[in-house]
Amino acid sequence: MVPILIKSGFEVHGLDSDLYQNSNYGPKGPPDIPTMIKDIRDVQKNDLTGFNAIVHLAGLSNDPLGSLNPELTMEINYRATVRLAKLSKRAGVKRFIFSSTCSNYGASGDKWIDETSPLNPVTPYGRSKVAAERDLKKLRSKDFSITLPRSSTAYGFSPRLRFDLVLNNLVAWAYSTRKVHLKSDGSPWRPITHIEDISRAFLYILKAPIDKINGKAFNIGSTSENYQIREIAQIVKETVEGSEIEFAEDAGPDIRCYKVNCDKIKNTLGFQTIWNAKKGAHELYNIIKREGLTLEEFEGPRYRRLDALKKSISEGWIDKNLHRR
Repeated sequence: MVPILIKSGFEVHGLDSDLYQNSNYGPKGPPDIPTMIKDIRDVQKNDLTGFNAIVHLAGLSNDPLGSLNPELTMEINYRATVRLAKLSKRAGVKRFIFSSTCSNYGASGDKWIDETSPLNPVTPYGRSKVAAERDLKKLRSKDFSITLPRSSTAYGFSPRLRFDLVLNNLVAWAYSTRKVHLKSDGSPWRPITHIEDISRAFLYILKAPIDKINGKAFNIGSTSENYQIREIAQIVKETVEGSEIEFAEDAGPDIRCYKVNCDKIKNTLGFQTIWNAKKGAHELYNIIKREGLTLEEFEGPRYRRLDALKKSISEGWIDKNLHRR
């Protein structure tokens, strides 16, 4: 997101606890920008003074990680988020863009859903995001815009590449073992979106007139990019030579199932994605071939967020509440 915003003329500053400082993949790390190393739970008003917009991405970032400590997930993803928004409003920030998730829809089956559909989160992560959305909307005013982009499941290359996301994970399995390893029965629906397209969507929101985005939720992705997990596995099989689909011995249904319409952001702001799953799978495969990757690496603590935090806690440089020591 940072290079995309800078290229579009924004001055970008970072605020990050940097818990994943050892998770770089490839020759380049994250962009070098002015950055404050601080936990969002510790942010103060004067940290936010002088900024026109806050793009709030911080949090415990997926369902397994959120389940590590549900109360901690609520503390960071919900209470610290609302506190951050209140401080931002008091500091004179005009736009607050909260990175939410299509996980809010939870167990919605195979019917199409959109931003007006009931939210049905089934994990601590999803529940924390729904609670944050609810309270953030109460803070909006003509001088303080709140926008709630609900991103599809991300994939694609980034300097701190994650392998605990479905397409990234399956390509990594296929490259390192020649097995496209499915841990569920492959039946659930997911919308998936390249991280570049997610970043571009945030750019569109930053540039949009306030009256088009204030208090609004937007599903981020493309309606055509909804897949059953087994369809994603088939795309990976066709991408990685010599690979075959394999189901885990305990593979069963996953209650997290949602099929998401993403037309609102296209109709409102003119945003359209430029990636699709096949193109993304080829990108990942080519980069992994170039850089190399072993099963032990991508299934280990460097690139899996939950395991990275567990390792940092065991090493003692963060405490059990994820504060840096």
